[in-house]
Amino acid sequence: MTAGALTTIVCLGAFAGCSGPTAQASSNSANSANSGNSTTSANAAAAATSVEPIVLYAAEGYDSTVAKAFTAKTGIPVKVDDDSTGPLTAKITAEKDNPQWTLFWADGDTGFASLDQQGLLAPYQSASATFTDAGQKLQPASHGYTVSATTVMAALIYNAAAVTSVPTAYTDLETAPYTGKVGMNDPSQSGPTYPFIAGLMNQFGGQSNGVAAGEAFLTKLKANGLHVYPTNGDTLHALESGQIDYGMIQSSAALGEVLKTKATAKYKPEIAYLPLSTLLPSCIAIDKGADAQTQKEAQQFIDYVLSPEGQAVMQTGDPSGDSLFWPVVTGVSALPALPAMPTQYQVLDPTFWGPLEGQVNSWFDSTIK
Repeated sequence: MTAGALTTIVCLGAFAGCSGPTAQASSNSANSANSGNSTTSANAAAAATSVEPIVLYAAEGYDSTVAKAFTAKTGIPVKVDDDSTGPLTAKITAEKDNPQWTLFWADGDTGFASLDQQGLLAPYQSASATFTDAGQKLQPASHGYTVSATTVMAALIYNAAAVTSVPTAYTDLETAPYTGKVGMNDPSQSGPTYPFIAGLMNQFGGQSNGVAAGEAFLTKLKANGLHVYPTNGDTLHALESGQIDYGMIQSSAALGEVLKTKATAKYKPEIAYLPLSTLLPSCIAIDKGADAQTQKEAQQFIDYVLSPEGQAVMQTGDPSGDSLFWPVVTGVSALPALPAMPTQYQVLDPTFWGPLEGQVNSWFDSTIK
């Protein structure tokens, strides 16, 4: 996912010379004043000052591009705080009593379900979009967050120029052909990685014994020389430099690597999807503590994201990364570079696995990392 600290304020209609709804309201106000209608003038002036900036905490490669397009369309300013999912989630938790955000947009519904269970998210159900079958399965019953797209976790990316064997199951990675050759991300840093680990736990032991079964599997991987890196980019660098031959990362990052790489005799990245792939939804939620006006603007942002126009902007904002998602909104096609979504996938129950994230990540960092 994206990392860094980008603060973008896009303001149309908030300053002189800008166009958009606010500027139009100011124009109407002036016309009304000239006509002597003081009541209309006062109402228009109030409308001109009613727009409040949205603060968007986001970990999507296309977040700033979408924010700028939304502001251009609506005149609502958006300030983007762009970082990795883990730090942003920690920030939201730390700000629990004094939230500084309006919207949170990142991959992985387990973290969102946990925030929802803490009572931090305002329910909202957009009436402007219909969802695919997969999209319907991913939408929460509480409406505490909205799923806007999906990728899968994990894609197994490997250097076909360096290996002779490709696994067909996760348990193959515990065996001799893969000793010291496999890498993955740190779930405390990489937002997509905890849902992947939860997916392994769910696959191997279900909700009754999944944590123990997943820990046993990861312990065997460590004994077989597993490497752990902070995020997708670090794991890909290790693959490119020959430190590992196989990486378990987000599908969009893996596909982006394949698309942008010119294969050589030493490096030819290819992708396999091992059963079961875990759907990794892109989720967006509204701060329950935001005032009514800001929540209304946040709802407009979600509606825009789910619209064909907003989805198209998402698909242009990070063409070799997060834009490589499978749509969950009907009538929207995936980018031509995407293969069909893996058919052997699972949808996690985020209300069960979300509250376990802290426990599992702490165990991983102390035992596997």
